[in-house]
Amino acid sequence: MLRKGLVITTVILLPIAAVAFFMSVHELFKMKTVTVDPKLKEISGIEFDKYKRLWAINDSGDGPILYMLNKDGTIEREVTVTNAKNVDWEDMTQNSFGHFFLGDFGNNDNKRRWLTIYKIENPIDIKTDTTEAEIIKFTYPEMGKGKVKPQDKNYDLEAFVEYKRNLYLFTKNRTQPFDGITKLYKVGDHAANFDAQLIGEFKTCTTLEKLCWITSAAISPDRTKLVLLDSTSLWLFENFEGDNFFNGDVSRIDLGVVTQKEAVTFYDNNTLVFTDEEYKGLFGGNVYEVKLDQAKRNVIKYRDRLKQDSEGAEQKRESSQLEKAPKQ
Repeated sequence: MLRKGLVITTVILLPIAAVAFFMSVHELFKMKTVTVDPKLKEISGIEFDKYKRLWAINDSGDGPILYMLNKDGTIEREVTVTNAKNVDWEDMTQNSFGHFFLGDFGNNDNKRRWLTIYKIENPIDIKTDTTEAEIIKFTYPEMGKGKVKPQDKNYDLEAFVEYKRNLYLFTKNRTQPFDGITKLYKVGDHAANFDAQLIGEFKTCTTLEKLCWITSAAISPDRTKLVLLDSTSLWLFENFEGDNFFNGDVSRIDLGVVTQKEAVTFYDNNTLVFTDEEYKGLFGGNVYEVKLDQAKRNVIKYRDRLKQDSEGAEQKRESSQLEKAPKQ
């Protein structure tokens, strides 16, 4: 009888699971715009220059090369950074002048003590196939000198943005057990050795680490919106105060089926572009586009609502204290 019940349950649930899977696939691929050149099968960072041309970098295993893409995804141009190494390039960002920053800060095993960011000139000003970089170095003071304990492994990094002449870094959490927290650090935007300053933290999820690892970040051209990317979602932060991006409004945009999504950037203040890495030639290696004014958002937190709730609680506490106070 029990076996019969299991068979019936399986027969019912399998079609439901299949439908959910194909709906998830459809959700992602309706955003697809183009497939990138196979040479960028491990695309890990993207950025648009001031002429709205898309540039990309590969993960570790490639040289210190930037690729400019045509609109059809083919490679138009390659630029080598002559004084750089690609130990583990993970993300790109730019400042208001159009200078690009290339993050060589992948740290899967949490063993790298000093990490590197390369700052290059605005790509529209690079006239040859080579350029040199200004070199920024940083370390995490909390990391210490000994072996990092499993529960403290939050020093991997694949995401950063430039904001008000500083660089803001969002860690890729590898803690054991996994606690889902990405930490926000800050360093300068110029050649120097920095101790990364801890600013804040945000929890994505605690279910499966590969579903909620932060793999890229982007900030809108008007500097009012921040986005973090994981394999299933875009996390949108708005109405933040100061440089702790996590203190404002937070919403989540579902990106459908799980793929190895590794890079995101803004095309304009309303349009996001993200990519995923190719997986054994079966899927991935694509560019996708999301319009924020058309995307379905799942609201996680409203700063104003939290502020109102806090003020209301404080007023109730004061009223209660007044009621309990002895009458004069």
